[in-house]
Amino acid sequence: MSGYVITVDFNLHPGALKQFLPLIVDNANRSRSVEPGCERFDVLIPKDSTDRVLLYEIYKDKAAFGEHLKAAHFLEFSTAAGSLVMDRKIVEYSLEN
Repeated sequence: MSGYVITVDFNLHPGALKQFLPLIVDNANRSRSVEPGCERFDVLIPKDSTDRVLLYEIYKDKAAFGEHLKAAHFLEFSTAAGSLVMDRKIVEYSLEN
């Protein structure tokens, strides 16, 4: 199996997790259900932090991730969550197994 993998590490404004979490979970669920190129989309909360969220996403290829970035549900999420995010770090991987 090969694929295009990203992690997104969100650093949220203090206290923003309660608002952010339903938005990102909805985005993940919609990505998995309506995007044929989205193979996995996990939302992780580190046990040692209340202001961070880590995403682990696998797409068929980089083009499928590009389609994700254009999807209406992603654009809605991005607009709604923008003010809750202090910064984010995105790392790209290739899945080789």
